[in-house]
Amino acid sequence: MNTKPIVNNFLNSKEKKLAFFQNLVLIAVADKYVDDAESDFLLTVGEQLGLTQEDTLPIAENLSSLAFIVPELGLHKHLELQALIMMVLQDGKVEEREYKLCLEYTRSIGYTQEILDNLIRRLTVG
Repeated sequence: MNTKPIVNNFLNSKEKKLAFFQNLVLIAVADKYVDDAESDFLLTVGEQLGLTQEDTLPIAENLSSLAFIVPELGLHKHLELQALIMMVLQDGKVEEREYKLCLEYTRSIGYTQEILDNLIRRLTVG
């Protein structure tokens, strides 16, 4: 299934793409270490979004002052939560700090911890 048209509907501006990418980066650096799988995932997503190193450099340079940017639309929120969970699962384990950040995002979009845990289980198995 090609999800690119669906993603393009939500990430239809440079600002939205950068916000999405920033949220992924925040999860990736949560445990203070970005392994090769996480780095590759970020590079792939950045390329798919058409982001350049120049676009993403301000994110890398300002990590300590960044926070999640929550999308407005419900489906967009859900898809982004799934992407964040996929980032968490890149290294094969759910680190406590990563989980807490995902939970923070989950609650900010109006979802419960149970929903987060169910998504993690589904994405781990699938």
